[in-house]
Amino acid sequence: MKTCVLASGSEGNVTYVETEKHKILLDVGTTIKYIKENLTDIHTAIEEIDYILITHVHDDHIKALKGFIKYYNPTICVSPKMYQELECLHTYAKVILYGDTMDIENLHIDIIKTSHDTSDSRSFILTCNNKSIVYLTDTGYINQKYFPYLKNKNIYLFESNHDIEMILNGPYPKWLKDRVMGPYGHLSNKDSSIYLAKLIGKDTQKIVLAHLSKQNNTEEKALTTIKEIFSEYEVPFQDITCARQKEKSELMEL
Repeated sequence: MKTCVLASGSEGNVTYVETEKHKILLDVGTTIKYIKENLTDIHTAIEEIDYILITHVHDDHIKALKGFIKYYNPTICVSPKMYQELECLHTYAKVILYGDTMDIENLHIDIIKTSHDTSDSRSFILTCNNKSIVYLTDTGYINQKYFPYLKNKNIYLFESNHDIEMILNGPYPKWLKDRVMGPYGHLSNKDSSIYLAKLIGKDTQKIVLAHLSKQNNTEEKALTTIKEIFSEYEVPFQDITCARQKEKSELMEL
């Protein structure tokens, strides 16, 4: 498998996953133009995308969806609740309604429920040829029942949205601070780091911190926090980077 975070943040989220037989996008929250240009940079044509998996229906995760189904012909994978909200899919022929798992030939996907302020939100654990990628974003917490599914994966693309002190002392109104920091919001740097300290294992090769807030976080704060937490938990792992809003990550290969 290969993966590349094309965009990550409150202005739009798109991640590319490639297997031997399929080229997949996880969320399409930017413009078609941006996605096309960045796919070209990693030697992939936008017409080759054959599956799109959607985590939830907020605009920063579905902005390009109507364009994809108008100009291209991918299979769109959503939950039943998402399908009900996305009227553009009601007349589109290639839709899969996923449950707790789905398979695309030899790619197995565990689909876990996340906690976000929308009717339904999910994250994905993708496994192919004994290699695994976690794509987890937009959640206020992670239910412990999913820990066995999330443990000791190869690559973690994992939300680290905000620094607690920055948001508490920042310009957001109280209701928005409460939303972001609440159980239906986003993971803070600290919470994300504690989860990862408990989840990663001997097979873990890479952590990419995702969905960093432009207003309430910095790469330096996110990386400093996770290094401090890992030191406290005696986790000797160092290959950690941050995904960016308008700059794709490296192409990671398993």
